[in-house]
Amino acid sequence: MNAHLTAALDAAARGWHVFPLRPGTKRPALHGETACPGTGPCERGHRKWEQRATTDPGRIRATWSRAPYNVGIATGPSGLVVVDLDLPKNDDKGKGSSDAPCGAASFGALCERAGHAVPDTYRTRTASGGTHLYFTAPPGVRLGNSAGTVAPLVDTRAWGGYVVAAGSTTPTGAYEALCDSVAAPLPGWLLTILTPAQRAAERASVAVPVQSRSYAVTALANESRNVASAVTGQRESTLFRAARALGRFVAWGDLPRSVVEDALQGAGEAAGLSASECRSTLRSALNWSVAHNQRRRGAA
Repeated sequence: MNAHLTAALDAAARGWHVFPLRPGTKRPALHGETACPGTGPCERGHRKWEQRATTDPGRIRATWSRAPYNVGIATGPSGLVVVDLDLPKNDDKGKGSSDAPCGAASFGALCERAGHAVPDTYRTRTASGGTHLYFTAPPGVRLGNSAGTVAPLVDTRAWGGYVVAAGSTTPTGAYEALCDSVAAPLPGWLLTILTPAQRAAERASVAVPVQSRSYAVTALANESRNVASAVTGQRESTLFRAARALGRFVAWGDLPRSVVEDALQGAGEAAGLSASECRSTLRSALNWSVAHNQRRRGAA
């Protein structure tokens, strides 16, 4: 059995959904939407790598018998949140910044401020020398990807994202498991940082007047949560309805438009929509709502 097939089967045995990456790279080996033949798994419409990732040993053996594919783990379907602790990037001359802390140092400092040790969980060393920390997502919570939200050089991968599994190789090095432990549950304090609705509520509670704060902030948190947890096929319509519902608070001066846009943008991306899809939907829905709610509630 080849090493890449073993890596794919090992990941699947943990309940993690895998898909092939091009040999020696981090790029998906599956066809894109523009080249979709509309046959096989895509007979009823194009299926992206996240939808085609699997834990089926038969499918895995059939796929990895064709080529030495690297192994991608679709974090969302796998119920994972992976924290990516990166290294400072090199400049144009190939030199790194000696003053910038690495992601591991930033994350360690964050854990210390939160009053906790760095969690003991399954982890891998990346080809670039960084570290991936694997956590299980809380039941019923649908998180998306983040970049720098937790701390500098600390990104996360969940729904809409993937990581390269241990056992994969690239020209710069291999992905290697650093321990054989299971993935620990996502710490509650880290979930708080990553939850769009809570972040939005915290921002809005400072930004809006006291007399209108409670209802508007509650509505913002609820709508953001609804958008973030929307399922495929309902994500854009849920975002559209949320923006229309919250636009009245913008028109009435209860919520700054920037706060609503930031919250719903983050929630939409967490649900799996692209950044451009979110911006387009938000712009049209908020513009309509603000224009149709210029008169204050209760005004004759």
